[in-house]
Amino acid sequence: MATTLVSDENVVVLDGGTATQLIEMGYDKLNDDPLWSATLLKTNPDEIKKVHKQFYQAGADISITTSYQASVEGFKEHLCLTEHQAIELIKDSVRLARSAADEVEKEQGRRCYVAGSVGPYGACLHDGSEYSGNYVDAMSLSELSSWHRSRLKALVDAGADYIAIETIPALKEAKAILTALEEFPNSKAFVNFSCKDGMSTCHGEKLADCIQAVFESDQVIASGINCTHPQYITSLLSSLPLDTPHKPYIVKPNSGEDWFPGKGWCTRDKSLHFLSKMVEDWIKHGANWIGGCCRIFPADIKDIRQTLDANPDISLKGPEV
Repeated sequence: MATTLVSDENVVVLDGGTATQLIEMGYDKLNDDPLWSATLLKTNPDEIKKVHKQFYQAGADISITTSYQASVEGFKEHLCLTEHQAIELIKDSVRLARSAADEVEKEQGRRCYVAGSVGPYGACLHDGSEYSGNYVDAMSLSELSSWHRSRLKALVDAGADYIAIETIPALKEAKAILTALEEFPNSKAFVNFSCKDGMSTCHGEKLADCIQAVFESDQVIASGINCTHPQYITSLLSSLPLDTPHKPYIVKPNSGEDWFPGKGWCTRDKSLHFLSKMVEDWIKHGANWIGGCCRIFPADIKDIRQTLDANPDISLKGPEV
């Protein structure tokens, strides 16, 4: 497992929205698919690899697998797979990203990393509840932990460099996943929360409290924000401590649109879409790892990388990882 990662600019560049890039490529039915992009692991795996490669070529140091909405239960129900076949399909998400990473490493001569995506339980409900966390109060820590365990094990067994625990709406679910991760003590993870405003997670906890809590885990190497409106990022970063040693902060916003069940991402605000215009300010406010989420495309990641390349004065606000 990887334990260090520093890009040329001392800022780690992450990928953008793999699923929404696939939709942009013509797979528009994914918005209505209960497995979202994970369904293409079975039907169109080469297209998934193509998107990973696009993000690596654009300058991403890390690409995140298409297992966000994957689960053994979901694959059994919607793809009629056996448990063994479902687990192998989750492992394929790592293999495809690794194959793309290997090719770009040869092309560009730099290391590319694979993070196995662990999305929230609410994502697999396919009702947008990862943006509310309303299911969390009705589930125990052990129930949440048990539900996430099989996917975690598959991603670790497949050799993911990191585990990407992402779009988590509530601290309770983050703690549940980290409890399951303790069964794989050599694995390292980063944890990103979805936020509803400039201070709080979608479930309502203060982001600063959530990040402080997950940083207590030795397995967590970074934490921050993903799939959140860009307009909230500076405020959220400003709520985090910068005057004490901490692990890197992550910023991985969406394009500023809203997701509606049955409709997908709507109300695009182009003024919020060009993240490269915002990254220097976010770095000044403490962000160390920069990327995008839904509706952030390879061209956007390329712009971010070029912005960082053009500014030699950008430096880390926190410790290197």
